[in-house]
Amino acid sequence: MVRAAICAQPLGVGAHQDAVTGPADGAMACFVGTVRDHSPDAAGRVVLLEYIAHPDAQETLERIAADVADRYGQVRVAVSHRTGELGVGDVAIVACVASAHRADAFDACRDLVETVKAELPIWKKQVLADGSHTWVGAP
Repeated sequence: MVRAAICAQPLGVGAHQDAVTGPADGAMACFVGTVRDHSPDAAGRVVLLEYIAHPDAQETLERIAADVADRYGQVRVAVSHRTGELGVGDVAIVACVASAHRADAFDACRDLVETVKAELPIWKKQVLADGSHTWVGAP
């Protein structure tokens, strides 16, 4: 089972947990990525992120989630990434993986998040407290 979504609406951790939980599972690993007020590549305090998705982002996220599920066998995967303007503390990504065993859940969840970070065509505009901005991940 694989669920993947790019969406502008707030993300719910519980919905992702519910999507992957089953009677054969003994473990679930979840990652929740939130907007923070600083970044190593920003010259000031971050107050807002704007995420912009390439038209292929949904298809890419589905492929990433399916690939991770295939690599780990008996796991269920749910992952979503937000688009639009997010303030500090808002949830940008939720990834949950359920499995019969914790090692597979941990490993698959980390693999999922790292692959999304490396391959998903979403760019972010970091808006700083002084009104300036920088782009991260833009081609």
